[in-house]
Amino acid sequence: MKNIRLIARLDIKSENLVKGIHLEGLRIIGDPSDYAKKYYEDGADEIYYEDTVASLYGRNNLKEVVRKTAKNVSIPLLVGGGLRSINDIKEILRAGADKVSINSQAIKDKSFITKAVKYFGSSTIVLNVTYKSWPDRSFINNKYKTVSHGLNKETSEWKNFFQVYVENGREQTGLDAIDWIIEAEKLGIGEVMLTSIDQDGTKKGFDLNLTKKICSILSIPVIVTGGCGSINDVQGLIEGTDCDAVSIASGLHYNIFSINQLKNNLNKKNIKVTFHE
Repeated sequence: MKNIRLIARLDIKSENLVKGIHLEGLRIIGDPSDYAKKYYEDGADEIYYEDTVASLYGRNNLKEVVRKTAKNVSIPLLVGGGLRSINDIKEILRAGADKVSINSQAIKDKSFITKAVKYFGSSTIVLNVTYKSWPDRSFINNKYKTVSHGLNKETSEWKNFFQVYVENGREQTGLDAIDWIIEAEKLGIGEVMLTSIDQDGTKKGFDLNLTKKICSILSIPVIVTGGCGSINDVQGLIEGTDCDAVSIASGLHYNIFSINQLKNNLNKKNIKVTFHE
């Protein structure tokens, strides 16, 4: 049985740690570097910073936050939001990040994936797939090239279509998440992060439906985020899917449980986790 990584997710707006529901209605929580240090000391395996407004303004504004955090923690830092060029990735890695998460630019220019993987290595590049479940494809604003997964050719109906979004969940793409992830793996992506807009911030549990499907077809690690409200949610995700890592925000930010409590509970359930010295 593989070790499950537990990742503390911190969404950033300006210089503040924020949290919302369905990626909207963001509320200020506090200083991100303070929370990152807290989660590191409590046993988190990674820290994930996402600049929630970077795509809106066309730049990532997390370099100073990353520099400050890198001085205080010795676990991997994953950083995403507004990374649109090789130089953007270089700068955030120089600031102290270990891996980067890409989304919007990868969809607009698929060669961005191959270039980034060639330059930095696949283990450095994580594809963040932000998505919603759509029962009917006919209402989709198809701005980007549409792929065909999910089409029942006999009835011409769409079922269980998971649409990819960009710009931190603000813009539809018309892309099916499953097809896009399969293509991205072929392009060399090192990991995939599944970010459910439907579940985000609700504290009602993770989206097991798409997670099961993706884990069954990929050979690269799958990170899941969006919806965690309890230790049981994490346990259910791990036992119900073959995911490799769980990214948690609300459950930690609102002190519902701690990383240490979570790891101890999972350990008692014979789920492998890493305890840091």
